[in-house]
Amino acid sequence: MFARPIYLLILLLLIFTNSNANPPAKKIKTTPPNIIIFLVDDMGLMDTSLPFAVDGNGNAIVHPLNQFYRTPNMEMLATQGTKFTNFYAHSVCSPTRTSLMTGQNSARHKVTNWIKSEENNKTPFGPKEWNWKGLDKENVTLPRVLQANGYKTIHVGKAHFGPYGSEGEDPINLGFDVNIAGSSIGQPGSYYGMEGFGHIAGNKARAVPGLEKYHNKDIFLTEALTLEANAAISKAKEEKKPFFLYMSHYALHAPFNPDPRFIDNYKDAGMNERTQAYASLVEGMDKSLGDLIEHVKKLGLGENTIILFMGDNGSDAPIKLIDNYGSSTPFKGKKGKHWDGGMRVPFITSWVTPNQKNKGQRKIPIGSNATQNQIGTVIDVFSTVCEISSTEMPEQYITDGFSLTTQFNGKENKKRTNEFINHFPHKHRSSYFTSFIDNDWKIIYHYQIKKAPKYELYNITNDPFETTNLAADNPLKLNEMMVKLEIELTQMEALYPEKGEEMLRLIIPQQ
Repeated sequence: MFARPIYLLILLLLIFTNSNANPPAKKIKTTPPNIIIFLVDDMGLMDTSLPFAVDGNGNAIVHPLNQFYRTPNMEMLATQGTKFTNFYAHSVCSPTRTSLMTGQNSARHKVTNWIKSEENNKTPFGPKEWNWKGLDKENVTLPRVLQANGYKTIHVGKAHFGPYGSEGEDPINLGFDVNIAGSSIGQPGSYYGMEGFGHIAGNKARAVPGLEKYHNKDIFLTEALTLEANAAISKAKEEKKPFFLYMSHYALHAPFNPDPRFIDNYKDAGMNERTQAYASLVEGMDKSLGDLIEHVKKLGLGENTIILFMGDNGSDAPIKLIDNYGSSTPFKGKKGKHWDGGMRVPFITSWVTPNQKNKGQRKIPIGSNATQNQIGTVIDVFSTVCEISSTEMPEQYITDGFSLTTQFNGKENKKRTNEFINHFPHKHRSSYFTSFIDNDWKIIYHYQIKKAPKYELYNITNDPFETTNLAADNPLKLNEMMVKLEIELTQMEALYPEKGEEMLRLIIPQQ
């Protein structure tokens, strides 16, 4: 009569013993990290003293332009974190900025050209239905999803998300709690406070808004934006809220007003005055990076703040092109071009104050003085920040990117595709083209506007500077790449150049 109770007692003892022998793994509880995206306008791969070019073994190579510029804070950030040597953006600004906000390729979100504030910038054969109005209140955006997850979302600097009169003109409509100096404009009227950043003198149509307290003062725009960003961070701390700072500098965009704090450093560098001025803008931007980092540390937030540093497209430094090599040398092309000099940009990530014992940093580890040679793209930033912040994307939302967190520690992400499409069905420095990266290979398709289509094919592993077009010598690879490109663009419902009533399509060469 006692058999059943004794059996149950023994069973309970076994369960209790087993549960203590193998306790469930503890989840790392962390405070939501603060996130800074430090975006530099028109900063190409070579506009820095930090070398991003590498040899066949992945080792850094210092080129003459690296010796011209001075960016010690970028160097410091890379020493304590990870730099990506193979990071891609679209070749002009608005497509990149929209991709960063949405996690989608420009071929999908349809902002395929830079947004002109006053009018539709489709250009003569551009698609009529391209998204020249940019982002609006209905779009899923990175700041909006972070805002819903409890973040204080701060915009500082250049926005350029929509034309005058559009919802995208004001970053507040896109999910930012704070907007400092952001509007439709893509460049400042002036970098000088004495000129009211364009309000008092210079290009009033591109005057920077919201900085009136600096008017008639001897202050450079880059410095004013940095002071405002630091004040916004301090306020977020007072409110005890995690912050997302989108620090979007107008520098290095024209006009190339010399930064008086640094211009003397370049007087004997053997460059013309405009290039010297550009270099002073670079150094001023780098000082801003250092000042921002120092402020976060002083507030005691460094161990819980991660920074993502990047450019938005290739270099536009006023260095003369010779055989299509110039401001991005040894890479071919520059801003607006279809070669890698127009598409490859710096990318560095680091915790502001690295500490391997910090719980949050153990959850998102970042290598120290690490180099990542696997591809990364601006489209990946959306998914990356969502993972860092433990933010879920809306159901059924389509993104084209991958989280970069695995790559932050110098590891290869074998789950991602090593692809990038730069779709530009408009007229500009390079006109009506699509560039497509797929692992070792890159194809450039030039649409048949006035004559037959043109193809460029490069093995960018063996020929990273795109010196030898292999399209005629390797028809099998050319056909393979074109077929894959057509599939990708069709899946994204891409728009093509239009000739009369005809929308031009890809013409795939026969093997």
